[in-house]
Amino acid sequence: MRLRHIALAAGMVGLLCLPAHADARDISRDTLPANDGWASAGEGTTGGSAADAAHVYTVTDRAGLVRALDGGSATPKIIRIAGTIDANTDDDGDHLDCADYATDGYALKKYLAAYDPRTWGAAKPSGPQEEARQASAKKQAERVELLVGSNTTIVGLKGAVLKGGSLQVRNANNVIIRNLDLRDAYDCFPVWQPNTGGLGDWKTAYDTIWLTGSTHVWVDHVTLSDKGHPDADEPTYFARNYLRHDGLLDITNGSDLVTVSWSKFADHDKAMLIGNSDSATGDRGRLRVTLHHNQFESVVQRAPRVRFGQVHLYNNRYIAKNDDYRYSLGISTESAVHAENNAFHTPGHIEAADLVKSWNGSALHQTGTLFNGYPVDLLAIYNAYNSGSERDLTADVGWTPTLHTKIDSAEAADRAVARGAGAGRIP
Repeated sequence: MRLRHIALAAGMVGLLCLPAHADARDISRDTLPANDGWASAGEGTTGGSAADAAHVYTVTDRAGLVRALDGGSATPKIIRIAGTIDANTDDDGDHLDCADYATDGYALKKYLAAYDPRTWGAAKPSGPQEEARQASAKKQAERVELLVGSNTTIVGLKGAVLKGGSLQVRNANNVIIRNLDLRDAYDCFPVWQPNTGGLGDWKTAYDTIWLTGSTHVWVDHVTLSDKGHPDADEPTYFARNYLRHDGLLDITNGSDLVTVSWSKFADHDKAMLIGNSDSATGDRGRLRVTLHHNQFESVVQRAPRVRFGQVHLYNNRYIAKNDDYRYSLGISTESAVHAENNAFHTPGHIEAADLVKSWNGSALHQTGTLFNGYPVDLLAIYNAYNSGSERDLTADVGWTPTLHTKIDSAEAADRAVARGAGAGRIP
């Protein structure tokens, strides 16, 4: 009876020092292999592999995860996630929905009435309902924003899911995130921005993973999606889709030396932003990112969109299914994308000319691209079909990647990624 009580108490606290599942290789002390992309530069990326036994945790709920993260401390730590963790829970583990966060009289119906462009105009929202929205959003942020500090490894055990959370790697160094299904970083309180895109738009708050001001980060074999609440099912307000999700994995504000490998990005609008602003000239010389052996499936845009960074994009697989598909590769201010041997699959209404879009970009290096099984030159196609709203792109991006694993043909990589990308597929 006493042992039973001890086990029950341990399960309730949600933070245990336990071994990994016996039926899977323990990957928690793995480090990024040499030459595996930009994150292997210099001292490489080792995450929490140096953690002592007291800082190796298995967590089963939000409370346990928060304790293990330790406020984003730099103490070497290994955090193993077991089962499904819901970030939208209170301190007792009870689920919280949007109504639980709403405060100070916030109500969507009142918000829409207050800021209807036909009566409010184009001014930025202000006043009681916007203040109430901000207060409500703050309450949700306190639950779902999970701060990841330096020298940390986060791994999912078999079947591990983190839903509703935003893993935020802020001003950190040496972080590894692997083998985890992250889904539905759902914003209860989007803000209306009247002057965005000419027609206005809804702005959401949470990236599923956000790297900001961080270096030496390896993201591997994760699955990221909106599973549970796809934006396509959301209503339209002010003639714009009421978006609930921001990026799946955004890399901004001078982040640098990042490798993203063997991961799956699915069922989402804006998948990945590398560099958040044309005016962020401090990003020059940074935002060096490698993306290899990833699958982008049913993604509308930003796979990725790049500003300033030297991005090596090789052996990735793209499956475009969306009726509202916009583009895959976004070439923006001073970006230097070196794309090799990537494979694209699209239905008939999506042409090869749709795959690339430029905003003040100047160059794109691409070789070995397959489009529905046929070799294509994306650069030549972009320049041939460019409407003239943007200048033609050149092939000279000013650098040649040297840090990379074996680069397979697009055909071989296409098959390998279909088999091996995403959580639960580490060999």
